[in-house]
Amino acid sequence: MLRLGLPRDPLATRHLGTFLVVTAVTVLVTRALLAAAGYPQLGGGGLHVAHVLWGGLLMALAFVLLLSFLGPVLRPFGAIIGGIGFGLFVDEVGKFVTSDNDYFYEPTAAIIYATVVALGLVAEALHGRRPRDPREALAAAVDEAVAGVVGGFSRPARARAEARLAEAGDVAGAAETAALLRTVVDDHDELPDLVDVLARRTVRVLHVLVRARFVPWLAVAVLVTTAAVTVTRGLLAWGDLGGLWWVAAGVVLSGAVSAAFAVVGLVRVRRDAIEGYRWFQRAVLVSLLVTQFFLFRLSEWDASWGLLVDLLVLGVVSAELEVLRRAAER
Repeated sequence: MLRLGLPRDPLATRHLGTFLVVTAVTVLVTRALLAAAGYPQLGGGGLHVAHVLWGGLLMALAFVLLLSFLGPVLRPFGAIIGGIGFGLFVDEVGKFVTSDNDYFYEPTAAIIYATVVALGLVAEALHGRRPRDPREALAAAVDEAVAGVVGGFSRPARARAEARLAEAGDVAGAAETAALLRTVVDDHDELPDLVDVLARRTVRVLHVLVRARFVPWLAVAVLVTTAAVTVTRGLLAWGDLGGLWWVAAGVVLSGAVSAAFAVVGLVRVRRDAIEGYRWFQRAVLVSLLVTQFFLFRLSEWDASWGLLVDLLVLGVVSAELEVLRRAAER
């Protein structure tokens, strides 16, 4: 991709994560508000302005912003606006895969969840498989400088640019980029990055939680219990699904794999805490990427609570794993 002039943005994972999280939250909030309001319709005289249209307009607005301005400043806003738009769009997928335009089509929740997970896996394949090339780090430093040469550098912006330049090392163009960064004046005015603020506060809260030693173990206990309940639920539903027996089979098999990974983690955590928590993390990921898809197909929107629990457990387990890694590096 570098030969085609396509360096990866170091913050792309965060931007794409924001897009997907906002998409999922938008779907859940939209469904909740419509249910509370009795599913009203905007329009009259045979017209119905569906919210898929508002979703398309917001996605178009995100494209206009991202295609109109250079530099990294507007990307967080583009991710948020685009996520809201895509959430409103994909929420109505049931209308477009059924002949009678059925908004309440039962597999809708599973389709939406599979779409979000698939996009997340694509993002991981693009940005999580290979380390950044030094030239990509240099391109990121230049990208930061794009905003700086016209608006100046705030202290965080200068720190980000210098960190990217240091990561690039002595590749061709690094000296010239360093000279460019030195010419950028200081400016304390900066558009607030709401995503960065929220992410920092979330990480801070998770690290505070893992300092209470019972919290990570409570998260593991919830993980093991949830896996056991999931397997039991799949077994109980198996006989009632008829031709959809494969849904129950998917719940049981993926739940069993998640439970097995959690048990392996419990066995290994006493000898090697880092390795043990890696297995806990794998157990949660299996639940998030596989089990939740089948649960959404099994019980539609009721599975949202299980999704929230999995995300919370993943956050605590990942925070504990980071703490353990830092301790091992000292």
